Amino acid sequence: MIEMKGIEDTEPTRIEVGEATSAPSKKRRLRWYLFLVGLVMIVIGGSIGLYAGYLAGMELRRQAENDLIVMNAVQQFERGVVDLEDGRYLIARQRFEFVISLDPNFPGVKEKLTEAMIAAAIVHTPTPEPTPTLEPTPDLRGEEELFLQIQQNLQNEEWAHAITTIEKLRDKNLQFRPIDVDGMYYIALRFVGVENILNQGQLEVGIYNLTLAERFAPLDIEAVNFRNWARMYLSAASYWAVDWAEVVRRFADIYPALPNLRDASGMTATERFRIGSIRFGDQLMTQEKYCDAQIHYQNALSLANDETASAALTQAIEYCQNPPNQEPEEEPTPPTETPTLAPGVTETPSAETQTPTPPTPTNGGGGG
Repeated sequence: MIEMKGIEDTEPTRIEVGEATSAPSKKRRLRWYLFLVGLVMIVIGGSIGLYAGYLAGMELRRQAENDLIVMNAVQQFERGVVDLEDGRYLIARQRFEFVISLDPNFPGVKEKLTEAMIAAAIVHTPTPEPTPTLEPTPDLRGEEELFLQIQQNLQNEEWAHAITTIEKLRDKNLQFRPIDVDGMYYIALRFVGVENILNQGQLEVGIYNLTLAERFAPLDIEAVNFRNWARMYLSAASYWAVDWAEVVRRFADIYPALPNLRDASGMTATERFRIGSIRFGDQLMTQEKYCDAQIHYQNALSLANDETASAALTQAIEYCQNPPNQEPEEEPTPPTETPTLAPGVTETPSAETQTPTPPTPTNGGGGG
């Protein structure tokens, strides 16, 4: 006899067949997903590698260009030193100027350029023979005498006289040995500018002298530094009696390096810092910043004795430790409590608060 299976017996069989058929499709989808992810990662990795290689190539190219510039600058500098030692000053000057055009910060090139210009100006270079012309040869004896005088001024370090003579020579004949005259003009302007800044107290004039010299050739590091200090001094002095805090801050940077640097007023950087510290301390005292004022008074007294500053310092120390105008707080007076009466008790006024009863009038005498 054939047994008939119920619905309950056939349903598990259909579920098992469905699960068996769906498993391979899920595996195929997973493999395709992993394949696409791997492909995308390969593309991204390749792009990053190409970009990194491009950047590395550009960096190598820039490095090669910089190496070439440095090598060229070194060669020209070394040849310029040889030319300078052999007396070929004009060629050495051209080489040093070329090195500066390649690298303005090349070590030692500005000093060598200055040395070449000084040597070219002091050494008397023979004047080349003029080409014969039909025109009469001008008499240059006046120019030659002025030229020799300029050389003598430079050798004697008479910079101001040299500038005056150069201007006379240029007024007489602007085309007379212009390269040599420019070199001497540069030297005179450079040294007179430094002298005006350091020794004469003419900071504006010295800055102007160095700026004119810079038109002929780059300034050496020392001259540039002196010009910067002069500008810093003038800038700091512009705050005088206007902003004492700024005066102290700016001259604190100047006076340790150049304590005797001064302007037309004759006040040195050290003196300006000292006086500015006292004035700033006074200002802080009025603002009740006694401990800060103490520091600035001490800075001023470390540079020079000053009775006024010493007395102010003593007061600042005292007020810093025990600030004035701080009276002790008074204890609050406790409020007066009003006595509470028991119920039914009427308060009897005291003798002081009772209203006096007027006396009852009586008849006078014994009768009537």
